[in-house]
Amino acid sequence: MVFYFLLFIFNFSCLDAATNWDLSFQDPATPIMEGIINFHNHIMIFLTAIVVFVAWLMARAVILFDESVTIKPIKFTHSTPLEVVWTIVPAFILLIIAIPSFALLYSMDELIDPTITLKAIGHQWY
Repeated sequence: MVFYFLLFIFNFSCLDAATNWDLSFQDPATPIMEGIINFHNHIMIFLTAIVVFVAWLMARAVILFDESVTIKPIKFTHSTPLEVVWTIVPAFILLIIAIPSFALLYSMDELIDPTITLKAIGHQWY
């Protein structure tokens, strides 16, 4: 019984350590890493929505345009409103993703006055 209690305590005391096949980030130690994790979660919302929408479109195309269901093919060549929509919507999605991305990128570029400067020179075929 004591062994199981110690095993339980030990497992929860090592929560910050990386493990094999871990599906989440470790606990952040800096505000920048917190921002990276929040940005990752922000991007995953868009990614999940896009994947679900594209899978739905593909399933509809496979089901509705089956040769056994529709024998005569549909002549559908041009749709200017559709082309405008599928050009503008991804541009807005990229803009929504880019704004927090640039804010995070510029926050990571803070220059702090170092106390020591190291210069390393490496030669590959020396």
